[in-house]
Amino acid sequence: MTAVTDDISGYALAAGRGDRAAATAFVRATQHDVRRFLTHLPGVRDIDDLVQETYLRAWRALPSFAGRSTARTWLLAIARRVAVDQVRAATCRPRTANLGDWQAAAENTSAGVSAGVDEQVVLGGLLDGLATERREAFIATQLLGLSYVEAAQVCGVPVGTIRSRVARARADLVAALRSVDPPVGRPTAAG
Repeated sequence: MTAVTDDISGYALAAGRGDRAAATAFVRATQHDVRRFLTHLPGVRDIDDLVQETYLRAWRALPSFAGRSTARTWLLAIARRVAVDQVRAATCRPRTANLGDWQAAAENTSAGVSAGVDEQVVLGGLLDGLATERREAFIATQLLGLSYVEAAQVCGVPVGTIRSRVARARADLVAALRSVDPPVGRPTAAG
């Protein structure tokens, strides 16, 4: 099998051979996608730590990266495994917080939300409402722009499963949007 030779994969292959400039270019070219992917996975906390762990695992594995898939796909598969490991660890030992004045902390948090963020909050809420597998497939293909084949590699499932999950996620999102926004021209209960 021949190696995939897009720019990011080229950086990864060169970084695996010890090229520091290529390693820097690899991180710069992929860090936004890794962060974005991890941000939307369910149950994930401490995104900065997970991004760092993703790259630590990737560095250890770079010398064996052969380019059978794109480096971006390979890296997102690592990020997914890092997130799964973090969620597993979190379920074994629940997190606690020592907040003497929890009510004030909650009020400060809710008071700090700006109007410009409302659409992101709504989108985040809609995505959070999707089943885990559908959300993962939707984020990979629709937000990160991975092909169905690449998303299947990242998620470790057949391409047909990714297609089905994305279609179902779209249907779920459309239904959720319809329940939030009444159709134009149709009076609401208040109107």
